[in-house]
Amino acid sequence: MEKSFAPIIGNNPKILILGTLPGKESLRLQQYYGHPRNAFWKILFSLFKEEEHNDYEEKVAFLKRNKIALWDVCMAANRKSSLDVDIKNEEPNAIISLLERHPSIRVVGFNGQKAEQLYKRYFSKREDINYHTLLSTSPANATYTFSEKLTNWKTILEA
Repeated sequence: MEKSFAPIIGNNPKILILGTLPGKESLRLQQYYGHPRNAFWKILFSLFKEEEHNDYEEKVAFLKRNKIALWDVCMAANRKSSLDVDIKNEEPNAIISLLERHPSIRVVGFNGQKAEQLYKRYFSKREDINYHTLLSTSPANATYTFSEKLTNWKTILEA
């Protein structure tokens, strides 16, 4: 069983981004979106027109400063590879509890369709939150260019 990380959450977050489960490289580094070819950090820094940092603590501070919380739908799961299609026997995180403790969250962005599918398997969408299924930032999602992904991710700021 692979396990997710604790959520990154600062004061009065406005946006919650949900992934599925950390991949092998992220688990090795103990960092969200640790694979160097994953576009997550580049997209987020681009959205806020800030220079991307390599230091993980600076990345975490960036999220908190911009009122973005980060977590995964799965608390734990079996997975042979880093691919979302390999996720089996998942156990969900306590997302509803997190949303109740942080009523300032008005937007939930799913990093890819699998994150949304897993969320819908265990939770109902709330009427007071805007939900957006975003293009996956994974390097496995090579169908879309960086520019297309960036344009798609802008929806979480416009909600």
